[in-house]
Amino acid sequence: MFRLWGKVMKNNRFVKEMVFEIDDFSMSRTEKVLECLDQSCMAFDLQKPMWFDKNTKEMIRFAKTSFHEDQFIETIDFDYFEIEIIEEDIAPR
Repeated sequence: MFRLWGKVMKNNRFVKEMVFEIDDFSMSRTEKVLECLDQSCMAFDLQKPMWFDKNTKEMIRFAKTSFHEDQFIETIDFDYFEIEIIEEDIAPR
Protein backbone atom coordinates (compact mmCIF):
# COMPACT_ATOMS: atom_id res chain seq x y z
CA MET A 1 0.00 0.00 0.00
CA PHE A 2 1.16 3.53 -0.78
CA ARG A 3 0.53 6.08 1.97
CA LEU A 4 1.07 9.82 1.87
CA TRP A 5 0.74 12.17 4.84
CA GLY A 6 -0.70 15.62 4.07
CA LYS A 7 -0.17 18.43 6.59
CA VAL A 8 -1.31 22.05 6.73
CA MET A 9 1.04 23.95 9.04
CA LYS A 10 0.74 27.28 10.84
CA ASN A 11 3.12 28.54 13.54
CA ASN A 12 4.89 25.15 13.57
CA ARG A 13 1.66 23.35 14.44
CA PHE A 14 -0.67 21.07 12.52
CA VAL A 15 -3.80 22.90 11.44
CA LYS A 16 -5.01 19.87 9.49
CA GLU A 17 -3.41 16.52 8.77
CA MET A 18 -4.51 13.26 7.22
CA VAL A 19 -3.04 10.12 5.68
CA PHE A 20 -4.09 9.19 2.15
CA GLU A 21 -3.78 5.65 0.80
CA ILE A 22 -3.65 4.08 -2.64
CA ASP A 23 -3.67 0.34 -3.17
CA ASP A 24 -3.25 0.24 -6.95
CA PHE A 25 -0.06 -1.45 -8.14
CA SER A 26 -0.67 -0.40 -11.75
CA MET A 27 -0.01 3.27 -10.94
CA SER A 28 3.49 4.75 -11.00
CA ARG A 29 4.96 6.49 -7.95
CA THR A 30 4.42 9.87 -9.62
CA GLU A 31 0.78 9.07 -10.38
CA LYS A 32 0.23 8.02 -6.77
CA VAL A 33 1.82 11.20 -5.41
CA LEU A 34 -0.29 13.39 -7.69
CA GLU A 35 -3.48 11.45 -6.89
CA CYS A 36 -2.84 11.80 -3.15
CA LEU A 37 -2.08 15.49 -3.67
CA ASP A 38 -5.47 15.88 -5.35
CA GLN A 39 -7.18 13.94 -2.55
CA SER A 40 -5.49 16.04 0.15
CA CYS A 41 -6.43 19.31 -1.54
CA MET A 42 -10.05 18.14 -1.72
CA ALA A 43 -10.06 16.97 1.91
CA PHE A 44 -8.45 20.19 3.21
CA ASP A 45 -10.47 22.43 0.86
CA LEU A 46 -7.33 23.85 -0.74
CA GLN A 47 -6.68 24.89 -4.29
CA LYS A 48 -4.10 22.70 -5.97
CA PRO A 49 -0.67 24.33 -5.59
CA MET A 50 1.74 24.86 -8.47
CA TRP A 51 4.36 22.12 -8.68
CA PHE A 52 7.86 23.55 -9.15
CA ASP A 53 11.17 21.84 -9.95
CA LYS A 54 12.11 22.16 -6.28
CA ASN A 55 9.14 19.94 -5.40
CA THR A 56 10.32 17.22 -7.76
CA LYS A 57 13.87 17.39 -6.36
CA GLU A 58 12.61 17.26 -2.75
CA MET A 59 10.33 14.29 -3.46
CA ILE A 60 13.17 12.36 -5.09
CA ARG A 61 15.67 13.14 -2.35
CA PHE A 62 13.55 13.25 0.84
CA ALA A 63 10.18 11.68 -0.13
CA LYS A 64 8.48 14.89 1.00
CA THR A 65 7.94 18.43 -0.21
CA SER A 66 6.21 21.61 0.89
CA PHE A 67 4.14 24.24 -0.85
CA HIS A 68 4.37 27.87 0.25
CA GLU A 69 2.32 30.98 -0.45
CA ASP A 70 4.03 31.70 -3.78
CA GLN A 71 2.72 28.36 -5.09
CA PHE A 72 -0.94 29.20 -4.53
CA ILE A 73 -2.90 31.63 -6.66
CA GLU A 74 -5.20 32.64 -3.80
CA THR A 75 -4.06 33.99 -0.45
CA ILE A 76 -3.53 31.26 2.15
CA ASP A 77 -4.18 31.48 5.89
CA PHE A 78 -1.44 29.03 6.90
CA ASP A 79 2.35 28.94 6.60
CA TYR A 80 2.76 25.96 4.27
CA PHE A 81 1.25 22.71 3.07
CA GLU A 82 3.46 19.61 3.16
CA ILE A 83 3.13 16.13 1.72
CA GLU A 84 5.30 13.20 2.77
CA ILE A 85 5.44 9.61 1.57
CA ILE A 86 5.28 7.44 4.67
CA GLU A 87 4.93 4.03 3.02
CA GLU A 88 5.73 2.83 -0.47
CA ASP A 89 4.23 -0.35 -1.74
CA ILE A 90 6.01 -3.24 -3.30
CA ALA A 91 4.17 -5.08 -6.05
CA PRO A 92 3.11 -8.59 -5.01
CA ARG A 93 4.93 -11.50 -6.63
